[in-house]
Amino acid sequence: MAKLTPLSFAALLMASSGLVSPAAFAQEAPAQPTQDAAQPAAEEPAAEEPAQEEIEISGPGAGGGSSEIVVRGRFIPNPIRATSEVLSVLSEADIARTADGDIAGSLQRVTGLSVVGGRFVFVRGLGERYSLALMNGSPLTSPDPLRRTVPLDIFPTSVIASTTIQKSYSVDYPGEFGGGAINLTTKSVPRDPFFKIEVGTGGDTITTGEVGYTYFGSSTDFTGFDNGARTLPRNLRNAFASGNPISVGANFTAGEVRDLTASLANANTALIQRNNNIPVNFSGQISGATSFLIGDVNIGIVGATGINNTWRTRGGVQQISQGIVPVNGVDTLNPDIDFRYLTTENRIVVNGLLGITADVGEHKFKLTNVFIRDTLKDASIREGIDARVTDTRLINRSRTNWFERQLMNTQFVGEMKFDDFRLNFRGSYANSQREAPYERTFDYTFNAVAGDFVNDLQSAGEGARIAFSDLDDNVYGANVDLAYDTDIGFPITFSAGYAYYKNDRTSIRRDFRFLSGQGPLPFAVSQQRPDFLLSDFNVYTFDVRLVETSGTNGAAAYDAGLEVHAGYLQFEAKFTDTLKLQAGVRYEDGSQFVLPIDLFGLGSANLVATSIKKDDFLPAATLTWNLAEDMQVRFAASKTIARPQFRELAPQQYLDLEFDRTFFGNPFLKNSRLINLEARYEYFFGRDERVTAAIFYKDIKDPIENLGFRQGDNFFTTFANAPTATLYGAEIELVKYFDLIDLGGTFFEERRLLIAGNYTYTNSDVKVTAQDQIADPLSGNMVAASTIFRTGGFALTGQSDHIANMQVGLEGTGERLSQQTILLSWNSNRVTNRGPAGQPDFVEYTGPRLDFVWREGFKVFNKVAELKFEARNLLGTDYVEFQQLNTSTILNNAYDIGRAFSISASLQF
Repeated sequence: MAKLTPLSFAALLMASSGLVSPAAFAQEAPAQPTQDAAQPAAEEPAAEEPAQEEIEISGPGAGGGSSEIVVRGRFIPNPIRATSEVLSVLSEADIARTADGDIAGSLQRVTGLSVVGGRFVFVRGLGERYSLALMNGSPLTSPDPLRRTVPLDIFPTSVIASTTIQKSYSVDYPGEFGGGAINLTTKSVPRDPFFKIEVGTGGDTITTGEVGYTYFGSSTDFTGFDNGARTLPRNLRNAFASGNPISVGANFTAGEVRDLTASLANANTALIQRNNNIPVNFSGQISGATSFLIGDVNIGIVGATGINNTWRTRGGVQQISQGIVPVNGVDTLNPDIDFRYLTTENRIVVNGLLGITADVGEHKFKLTNVFIRDTLKDASIREGIDARVTDTRLINRSRTNWFERQLMNTQFVGEMKFDDFRLNFRGSYANSQREAPYERTFDYTFNAVAGDFVNDLQSAGEGARIAFSDLDDNVYGANVDLAYDTDIGFPITFSAGYAYYKNDRTSIRRDFRFLSGQGPLPFAVSQQRPDFLLSDFNVYTFDVRLVETSGTNGAAAYDAGLEVHAGYLQFEAKFTDTLKLQAGVRYEDGSQFVLPIDLFGLGSANLVATSIKKDDFLPAATLTWNLAEDMQVRFAASKTIARPQFRELAPQQYLDLEFDRTFFGNPFLKNSRLINLEARYEYFFGRDERVTAAIFYKDIKDPIENLGFRQGDNFFTTFANAPTATLYGAEIELVKYFDLIDLGGTFFEERRLLIAGNYTYTNSDVKVTAQDQIADPLSGNMVAASTIFRTGGFALTGQSDHIANMQVGLEGTGERLSQQTILLSWNSNRVTNRGPAGQPDFVEYTGPRLDFVWREGFKVFNKVAELKFEARNLLGTDYVEFQQLNTSTILNNAYDIGRAFSISASLQF
C-alpha cells in the first residue's frame, strides 16, 4: 500500500487543463459566445495562420446566436461579444489529446476539478451534489438514479463535441449551482460526411490475467444484457403484486413459500468461482454522419454506437472501529471489524446516439436521442473478524450482484435569430432505470472442530440473504429564452427566460432472509457450498423458506419528486470600450418531496415523509475590465442553492459499490444556500497560450455532510446539515507552446512542445458552535449540533487542499496527427465521511497519477487511420481510506489499483 503521507504539492505546481485557448474565440454572428475568458478579435485571421478549429457549443440561455465558436486569433475582442462568465471549454481535440475514454477522465485535467471514484466531478473541493450536469443546455437525469448527479464516466468521448465547465454563476443557468455547471454538447453534423470504426483492448497489472472472482449469471452477460436467467419466476412476481409480505401466515402457506424459495435461480446467481485468468478489456465504436439539402434546408444526420467491456479487481483491507479505546493512557482506534477481501467487477457500457439537425437560414434545430446502458456484475469474497457477531471466529462473506442502469434521453433544441432578436427553446425527456435482481449474500463462520466454514442459516454470523430492487426515474425539462440587442448610448443586450423542471422517481426494494422451518440446518448440511445449501433438495427436505425483511431498516418503497418553475431577467452592457457588466436575477419556485411507502400497511411509525417548498431570488453579476487588448480582469458575485438529492432524503438502504458501504437517507435535510465571490485575471500572450489566476470565496448555509453512524450491529453512512461553512482558495493556470524548428532535423521541423499546468489551493471550514441546533438524522428532533458534529472548524467532505495537474507533450504541426503527451495529476487528502460517535473522520488518499498517451495518424488504403497507446497510473499509486488517532491507524478501505495499458485503432472513411 502507498504511504499515507501526501506528496509535496510543490513539485506538482503546474498541471494540465487541456483546454482550448479561451484567448481565441469569436462568433460569426454578433452574439455573445459561451467561452472561457477572452474572445479573439473579430478581424479575419491573417492568410498565413493555420486552419481554424470550430467548436460546437449548445448551452442554456439565448446569449449565443451561433452554435459554433471559431478559434481565430490572439486578442480579446469587443466585450459585447465575449462571455462574461468564467467558462472553460474542452473541445473534441482537447478530449482526444488526453485520450480518456470518457468525459470524467478528461475533466480531471481542468483547473480546480477533481474526479472522485473515477465518476463524479468535484469543483473546487465541493462534493458531487454541488455539480450541475446538462446536455445541450437541458437537464440530464442519471442512469444511476441513486444519485441525481450524473456519473460522467458513462458518456464516451466519441459522442461529445465539446464540454464546457462554468465556474461563475449566470442567471440563465439553473439555481442549483454550487461549485459549477458542466454542459455536454453532443455531436452535430460536420461539414464533411464520414464513417469511423474504432476498436481497442487493454488491461491492468492487478486484474488482467490475474486471480479474480466471477459467477456465471447467464451466457450473454458480456453484452450487458442477460438472457432472461434473472427474470423473476412468475409465482414470485404474482406474490410481489399481491401487496402482502412473503412469509408463512395468513397470506401464504408453508408449502407456497417453499415453492417460491425453490423457484429462484440458484447456482448461476449464487456460486462464486475462482478465475485464475481475468479477461482483457475490449471496446468498439462505430460513428458516422452525412448531410443533404431539401430545398433550402440543410439536413444533417449523425449516429454513433459502441460497447466498452472492462474488468477491475480490488483486493485489500476493510476495517471499522466501534469506538475509541484508551491504551496505556492514550486514546486508540482498534478495528472491531477486520476483513481481507477480493472483489471483481465486470462493467459493460453500451451507448448509442442519433442526432438530426436542420439549418433553415439563420435558424438551427436539433433533435438528439441518447441511449446508455451501464451494467455492473460484481462478485466479492471477504474473510475476517467481526467482533460484534462472533468475537474471534473467522467469518467468510460472499456477495454477488447484477446492476442494470439504463438512460434514454430525447432533446429538441431550437436556436433562432431575427435581426436583433434571438429566440432559443429546449424541450427534453429522460428516463432512467435501475434494476438489481438477485443481490445475494452468504455468511459462513469457521468451525474449529470440522476445520471448515459452516452456515446453518440461523446461528450468529451465519445466514443467506437475497434482495430485488427496481427504480424508475423520469425527468421533464423545458426552456424558452429571448435576447434583444440594442443601443441606449452604449451597446446592451437584454435577455429573459422561463424554465420548467420536473423529476419523479419510484423505488421498491424487497429483502429476504433464508431460514429453515426446522431450526438450524444439520451440521453436515451446513458445510455445503452456497448453491447446494439452497438446493431444491434442501429447501423441501429441511423446509427452507424465504422470510421477508423488507422495510425492517427503513422504507421498502418510496415515491419522490422535484418540480421547479423558474424565470430570469438579465442584461449585459458595454459601458466603455474596456468595461462590461452582466447582471440579472433568477426566481425559482421549488417543491420537493420524498414519501416513504408502508408497503404492507403495517403502520410503521418510523416512516417520515419529506416536503421542502422554497422559493428563492438568486442574483448574479460579473464585471469585466479589459486592461489591454490581450488582458482582462473579472469580478463575479452571485447567490445560489443546493437541494438534497433523493437518495440523501429517502430512508432506504442501498449499497454503494464504489465505497463498498451501505448508505441510508435522512428525511430531515433542507436546502443549502451559497454566496459566491470571485476575482480573476487573464492574460493571453499568444495564440492558444495564456496565464490565468483567480481567487474565490463561498459562504454556505446548511451544507450537507456525509456522516457515519451505527444502528445495532450495522454501520451506515447517512447525511446531515452542518450549521455553516466557508470555502476559499486560489488557482493558477499556464499554457505555453514552444516551436522546435530551431532544433533542426526532420523530426523537429513540424513539431511543437506543449507545457501546460494548473494548481488550485482550497481551504474550507465547517463551523459548529455549542449554541447551534440541527435536526437529528434518526429522530428528526432538534438537538445540539455538537452531538452530531465536533465543535470548532473542520474541512468539508470531498475537499482537497491541493489539486495539481501537469501536461508535457509533443505534437505535430503538419497535416499528419502525431501527439505524445505525459500527464501528471495529484489531489491531496480529502475527507469522505465524518467519523461516528466522536471518532476521527474518514480520510481518502489518492496520491499522484502519471499517465502517458501516444496518438499517431497514418493512411491505410488512402483512408485516415489512428493508432493510440495509453499507459495509466505508471507510478502504481494505490487507494487508501483511513482514520488516524494519535499513533493508531484504521484502514477503512485500502486496495491496490495497478498500472493500466491499452491500445486502440480507428479507421475513418
